[in-house]
Amino acid sequence: MISNALLYLTRKNLIETDARIIEPYCQGWRGERGKALFLARPRSMDELSEIVRTCIRNDIHLIPQSARTGLVGASVPDDSGQQGIVSLERLTSRFEFDRVNRSVTCSAGLRLSEVNARLKPDGLYLPIDLGADPCIGGMIATNTGGARLIRHGDMRRHVLELSVILGDADGTMVKLGSPLRKNATGPDWKHLFVGTGATFGIIGECTLSVERLPVHRAAALVPLPDETILPDFLIRLEEQFGSLISAIEFMSANAMHAAYAHVPSLKRPFGHDIPEMAVLVELSCDWPLAAEDRSLDDILLSGLCALWDETSGKLGAGVFGRAEEIWGIRHTLSEGVRRRGRLYAFDLAFRRSDTLRFRSVMTARLNRQFPGIEVCDFGHVGDGGLHFNLVDHLPADEWTPDRERAIRDFVIRAAVEEFGGSFSAEHSIGPVNQHYLNTFADDFHKSLASALEPVTSGRSFGRVHYSGINQR
Repeated sequence: MISNALLYLTRKNLIETDARIIEPYCQGWRGERGKALFLARPRSMDELSEIVRTCIRNDIHLIPQSARTGLVGASVPDDSGQQGIVSLERLTSRFEFDRVNRSVTCSAGLRLSEVNARLKPDGLYLPIDLGADPCIGGMIATNTGGARLIRHGDMRRHVLELSVILGDADGTMVKLGSPLRKNATGPDWKHLFVGTGATFGIIGECTLSVERLPVHRAAALVPLPDETILPDFLIRLEEQFGSLISAIEFMSANAMHAAYAHVPSLKRPFGHDIPEMAVLVELSCDWPLAAEDRSLDDILLSGLCALWDETSGKLGAGVFGRAEEIWGIRHTLSEGVRRRGRLYAFDLAFRRSDTLRFRSVMTARLNRQFPGIEVCDFGHVGDGGLHFNLVDHLPADEWTPDRERAIRDFVIRAAVEEFGGSFSAEHSIGPVNQHYLNTFADDFHKSLASALEPVTSGRSFGRVHYSGINQR
């Protein structure tokens, strides 16, 4: 059955079986590796439908793949060599821009950079700020947030309509939603496919609401002497600057050191005396300022000076500079940390008041429980997101996989059970988080997944499933 299916897809020129072509698609961003039965790169929704239909009828498990920028291994096949990869990289032909509706309809394989390059001449963009350059379909499937979520929200907020291929025996294509921003005629089914990986289907096309590009930006880095100051600082920032705030980002000293080690030419606003923790504050506006208006730099400077006075010196002395240079540091953190050593990366979310409290408690515990661990964290404290990255400096001859699992369990159990947090803020599930989904999902959510399985693609593709549910 499988051999006949592969022969059929090969004759239709829909798959590649050459191992040399397939191999690069079997590796993830963080070095995960697997083996694939074949590689499919459809150029149209019809081709995608035919690939899915043929594979479902022949019980071939599919791994949908966008730009392979995910960090939880969700787009990498396992090592059985029996799964097929469906890459969307050639699904790029559609791009229809509606200036009046301020929306764009596009293929899922287009990259974020390409979409924004095409929108820029009209002063618009998709305002999801990321260190990587993912495909639009993958961004929707993982409900990507990014550094400016506090102003613009996540991908869910921007999705108006989806065209999806279900994992049924017919490879059914469905359209969900519409280009309308207001439509209260029933359940908004498209949200089943936002943030759920490929559990319920493969996204092939979408219509997105886009925003006006910022005309003016101002940024500053503010040192925090300790984590207890953050909750009140967040409140005062929002009282002082209101909707002008577009980002509030946290960076630890260890993460900044890693960034400078990776790119020595980066601007050093603090010189070589890097504070233990700092917060990046950005203001932006998407309208032209009149000659008599105050500049955003002036508003930011005077507002932060007022906050320094109010806190009686509790805040460190902030530094100002070109927004691009300050963001250059923030955008280098991830790659810098990745190159620092053996990395255990956590994508956590908390109530804003608990974000830095968690990192303080957990840092102390890790120092006692697991010597050799260096915390190189950063994150989106404006929305409660924390990239709690741990670099393990234990000598290679002493390291075992059991140590990594013990550390992961130790951190995530505390985040979820003690702090009421999420073990996946915006990276989705994948093999890295599968165990924790099975552990922490309650019976009600498992029953919902079980009820949805007969009418979705749960048994066909994707890496998101509960124990005993949505498995092949």
